[in-house]
Amino acid sequence: MHYDAIVIGGGHNGLIHAAYLARAGRKVLVLERRHVLGGAAVTEEIHPGFKYSVASYVVSLLRPEIIRELDLPRHGLEILPLDGTFTPMPGGDYLWRMNDHAMTRRQIARHSREDAEAYEEYGKAMVEMGRFVKPLLAMTPPDPTSLDPRGLKDLLSLGRRFRALSDDDRYNQVQLMTMSAADFLDQWFETDVLKATMAASGIIGTFLGVRSPGTAYVLLHHYMGEIDGAFRSWGLSRGGTGAISEACAAAAREAGAEIRTETSVSRIIVKDGTVVGVALENGDYLTGTVVSSSVDPHLTFLKMVGAEHLPDEFVSDVRRYKFRGSSGKVNLALDALPDFTALPGAGPHLRGAISISPSVDYMERAYDDAKYGRYSRKPYIDVVIPSLTDPSLAPPGKHVMSCFVQYAPYHLREGTWDEQREAFGDAVIRTLAEYAPNLRDIILHRQVLTPLDIERQFGLTEGNIFQGELTLEQLFFLRPAPGWARYRTPIRNLYMCGSATHPGGGIMGAPGRNAARTVVKDVSGGR
Repeated sequence: MHYDAIVIGGGHNGLIHAAYLARAGRKVLVLERRHVLGGAAVTEEIHPGFKYSVASYVVSLLRPEIIRELDLPRHGLEILPLDGTFTPMPGGDYLWRMNDHAMTRRQIARHSREDAEAYEEYGKAMVEMGRFVKPLLAMTPPDPTSLDPRGLKDLLSLGRRFRALSDDDRYNQVQLMTMSAADFLDQWFETDVLKATMAASGIIGTFLGVRSPGTAYVLLHHYMGEIDGAFRSWGLSRGGTGAISEACAAAAREAGAEIRTETSVSRIIVKDGTVVGVALENGDYLTGTVVSSSVDPHLTFLKMVGAEHLPDEFVSDVRRYKFRGSSGKVNLALDALPDFTALPGAGPHLRGAISISPSVDYMERAYDDAKYGRYSRKPYIDVVIPSLTDPSLAPPGKHVMSCFVQYAPYHLREGTWDEQREAFGDAVIRTLAEYAPNLRDIILHRQVLTPLDIERQFGLTEGNIFQGELTLEQLFFLRPAPGWARYRTPIRNLYMCGSATHPGGGIMGAPGRNAARTVVKDVSGGR
């Protein structure tokens, strides 16, 4: 059977891509290697009665236009607000930033009145930066080396928008693109725990420390998340993050797309420089006018296409593309709630994120371990307890706890991840128990995912959750390779639609949507 478009990978970007192509009247097939859809945005019952958001665990970046255009709420999407961030401190104090702005300012004022005032101005400045960058998320990156007038027009428009910013906003924008998260925040605040917790957004999924240049942009990347038009809003999907993927799949199916699970692609078939279909692991062969890959560049080009079909310079760029997985995940089934020494009891502080980021030095020391090929003995941990907001995820009176961990370098100096997995999990539990001493006694089950596990399970090279680092040399018209950031590839009718393309990772969907618009335009125009 012949398809207008074959989409490789049933993660949220692949499903969104398929939905838009099907809505444009194309006959679309999605092929997913695993038994469940969603890629890293998946919910699975690993322990009886407990449903884990195994990898991705919060949502903020999912583009409002995608939610609206695909009518995802009608297909089951429901976002539950995540109420702020609670940071326990070793001495028994804490920082608690809530969704209530006035209460957050009072909390910060306990540590520094000056920072409470600065927090207001910082928030306004970041919203302005977010508004400047937000239109770029839906833009196909122009090629600055091309003489295509459309690309030049986009570059000129970007330049005019930059010039229209106030002097302060232009200054902030340049700093965000070049500075470290810690240095940028040093200009605004004096409270160590506040800077450390805010700087954590600058290192998510990136093999850099809070003092590494370039992490300020990653901070902005996460700040751009919005729910119902409110910047810097984070939430949990009812039913876990897999419910987001299922809503996207339902929208794609309604539009006419066919979706197959447990169907692994072995090769992308190329003849005379043009894609003609895919070969499956089971030996079947499917033809398609277009093939769109939502998996990363190494898997797409070096494994599925083959370097022999690609220009040497492009292959070199793909080989240089940096993954450097640095994250792990520990999912827990709990018999009760953790009891934090800094703020005992089952209060509302447990309904938001819980950040183990007590100081900037603590964060940097965690990175020091990783630099020398060791997992962090005292890691940065971002914790959520989604069953407090969505009781359907655990039996009555029980809870699930999701722990995102940095750093866990893919390449270990000594031993293998198969040998170190449980020791890594022990380090995470030991660190959390310093703040919530009852934790060890209430764990019913734990799932430890190393970068190697993430690679094996979700097909993310080196376990990088963004399909490649969000560093300056891998952004905008350089993502995934110079000259090939417009979702097209050197192979005619082969496209990229995953997080390795602009604007990058997170449960965003913009790469899938943007790439679909490019495919429809190219096919309609006879590219």
